[in-house]
Amino acid sequence: MSAGHHHALYLPGDTPVHRLPPQCKLIAAVGFAVAVVATPREAWGAFGVDVLLLAAVAAVARIPPALVLRRMVVEVPFVLFAVAIPFIGLGERTEVLGVSLSLPGLWAAWNILAKATLGVVASILLAATTEPRMMLLGAERLRLPALLVQIAMFMLRYMSVILDQARRMRIARESRGFVARDIRQAPVLARSAGALFIRSYERGERVHLAMLSRGYTGQMPVIHDLPASWRQWSAAAVLPALALTTAVVARSLA
Repeated sequence: MSAGHHHALYLPGDTPVHRLPPQCKLIAAVGFAVAVVATPREAWGAFGVDVLLLAAVAAVARIPPALVLRRMVVEVPFVLFAVAIPFIGLGERTEVLGVSLSLPGLWAAWNILAKATLGVVASILLAATTEPRMMLLGAERLRLPALLVQIAMFMLRYMSVILDQARRMRIARESRGFVARDIRQAPVLARSAGALFIRSYERGERVHLAMLSRGYTGQMPVIHDLPASWRQWSAAAVLPALALTTAVVARSLA
C-alpha cells in the first residue's frame, strides 16, 4: 500500500517528533487545535504562548521556518475573508488610518486569523513529521472507521497514477493542436474529465476484483503494528496540555 517514496509534504528526519507513533501525534494536534479554539480572542498573551509552543516543536523536529512559511500559503483564503470582515461588519465603528472599520469585525478578523494560523502551522508540522501512509495507519489504530481509512489509503496510493493519466491526456490534446483559450474550449475539457473519471472507475473495479481474488473480506492485513508506550503518549501530551493550561488561565483572567 506504500508508494515507495516520501510524500512531498513529509520532511524525512530522525528526531523525537518524527519517532513518535502517528496516533500520538494525531491526538496531540487535535488536542492543541481544541485548546486554541477555546482560548478567548482577547487573550493576546495566550496566543503568543501557543506560537512559542509550536516554535519549540518545530525546533525539536528540525523543521526550517522558511518551509513552514511557504506552506502557510494554503491559509490565503482565510486571510482574504478575515480582511474583508472589518469593512463589511456591523456594530460600533472605529477609524484606522482614516478608514472606518467595524470594531466587532476587527475582533472577528483577529479571532479567525490567530486561531486559523495556529491550526494551520500545527497541521504543517504534523504533515512534515509524519508520512501520510503512517498517519492513516495511526488513524486506524485510533479506531477510526476501517472503511474510511481504506478509502483514504487507496486515494493516497493511486492519486499519482490518476494525475499521471491526466498529464498524458493533456499532452495528447496539445499534440493535436488544442489550446484552452476561453470558455469555448470547456466542452473538450469536460469530455476529458469524464473520460478520466470512467478510466479511474474502471481501474478501481479491476483493483477491487484483484483484491477479492486474493481473499479480501473487508479488512486489510496488518503489516505495521504501531504500539505506543506511556512515555510516548506523555511526550505527545505535552503540547496540548500546555496549550490547554494556557487557555484555562486566559479564561480565568478574562
